[in-house]
Amino acid sequence: MYKDYFGLRETPFSIAPDPRYLYMSENHREALAHLLYGLNSEGGFVLLTGEVGTGKTTVCRCLLEQIPEDCETAFILNPRLTVVELLSSICDELHIRCPDGNTSIKVFVDLINARLLDTHARGSRTVLIIDEAQNLDTDVLEQLRLLTNLETNQRKLLQIILLGQPELRDKLALPELRQFAQRIIARYHLEPLTGQDVLSYVNHRLMVAGARTELFDPSSVRELYRVSGGIPRLINLVCDRALLGAYAEGKTRVDRDTLKKAAGELLGGRSSRSTHRNSAYRLVAACLLFMVCGAALSAVYVQRFRPTSAPAQPVVQEKASSSGMQRRQVPSSVKPAQAGEAVDASAAEGGSAPAVVPRPSGSLRQLADSPLSRGDHAAFQALFARWGISLQAQENVPACRQAEAQGLRCLSGQGGMDELFKLNRPAVLKLHTNSGEEFYALLSVLQGDTAAFAAGSQSVTVPVSDIPKWWRGEYVLLWRPPPRYQGSVQGGDRGPLVDWLRSNLPGFKETRPVEGGVFDAAMVEAVIRFQLANGLKPDGIVGPHTLICLDTLIGTGSPLLVVRQEVGP
Repeated sequence: MYKDYFGLRETPFSIAPDPRYLYMSENHREALAHLLYGLNSEGGFVLLTGEVGTGKTTVCRCLLEQIPEDCETAFILNPRLTVVELLSSICDELHIRCPDGNTSIKVFVDLINARLLDTHARGSRTVLIIDEAQNLDTDVLEQLRLLTNLETNQRKLLQIILLGQPELRDKLALPELRQFAQRIIARYHLEPLTGQDVLSYVNHRLMVAGARTELFDPSSVRELYRVSGGIPRLINLVCDRALLGAYAEGKTRVDRDTLKKAAGELLGGRSSRSTHRNSAYRLVAACLLFMVCGAALSAVYVQRFRPTSAPAQPVVQEKASSSGMQRRQVPSSVKPAQAGEAVDASAAEGGSAPAVVPRPSGSLRQLADSPLSRGDHAAFQALFARWGISLQAQENVPACRQAEAQGLRCLSGQGGMDELFKLNRPAVLKLHTNSGEEFYALLSVLQGDTAAFAAGSQSVTVPVSDIPKWWRGEYVLLWRPPPRYQGSVQGGDRGPLVDWLRSNLPGFKETRPVEGGVFDAAMVEAVIRFQLANGLKPDGIVGPHTLICLDTLIGTGSPLLVVRQEVGP
């Protein structure tokens, strides 16, 4: 009803889990890192708990996208089952043929064991995911524990992931389930979004829906955080009702009063910040009034069982051409998380970004119309200035070669805003007008929903939501490699970069590193942990993306793209 009024292509705050609207907060990425770590371990249980609507489904979707192709996955969506019904459901999910009318637990277990052994012999693994696991009875949990006893001499044959509400943690603390609890190799409790995350979450969904202007003022976002308690599904319901209210009142954006009224209609005026669970139950009731949640959730899981689309593939090249846009493909990654050894993308030391970015005051059209932006020299000139160095106008010496002379490297790629958030460095973007004309500008700073661009001495601030209208994903940035860097390293390698890693890699730092040491298994494990925590591909190879995240963590003074915008009480 309000889409045309606000210039939106679609409803931005539907509670249906559309992958295009996926927003991974730091907590979500940390939860994903724990699940991936558990998944890469040998057998046992992996546990993810959280209140209703906090995003367990979101994390599960991301997990499925990163499960190796050699994993056979089974889902149990309705865990209110007896032991026999559970075993029968597992057989159905794994396409195991069972005798008609069988009710023998032994027959089911023998058939499952035979299938697991066959899968293992083919070099594959089997993963069982159970949603709403707080509904599992004690005898069913005990049967699941017994299934994890199925093993060879080398490894467990079945990995089990349990998703559930906080009651699951309470149940697993019971004395009769102490053996089960001892089998849990990784667990994480998903907390609601922080105030800063709520701001980013709202802006992200509006941008995807096609918003061209800011639709929620800062006071309304603070009120949204207060009344929702940071629960994503509840945020969606309140924001949807608030936009409808603003439309009905003829307002151009949602203010605090409009949002407070919308929340009162949904929650009866009660805040969720101090009563997450009660609000969550209210949320479930509201959801049931609007749609059949069970059917929607089942459809989502069926779609996730075999993802139909791969994530965008970024493009990486260490030594770019003068335009900086030649590239080769590597797997994609996402914005880094803060998980002990993970990078805080907006608070790490280093960088010379301004403390406050002015509100949007112009349009990228101003840069598109400037003769300076027709080539990339003015944009690279602004990029070099962010690094505190000068770009010389030398026709035969491209910008990236000049950067190397200053101890820096170019990294070019093609991705989305998540890629730039992850790398957290100012980047030259190749932009396009509606008529297809190309121009270049430096994306210098991101703060909240505002982006600062520059080309030469000319600058402009625009809404972040404007960027996709001009940008098709191509970028070039500068990064600072470690001393004596010669290229990526992996297990078995030796050299200066390996020596540097032994002194600087979180979880592996040696007080007295031995020069000439080998990139051994322990270091590979530490690299993978760091990559998982920062949303990188966990391949154990240390290349530009991993080194950029390490550089941000160490705080060498590299300029950062993201400037934190606090949301006060």
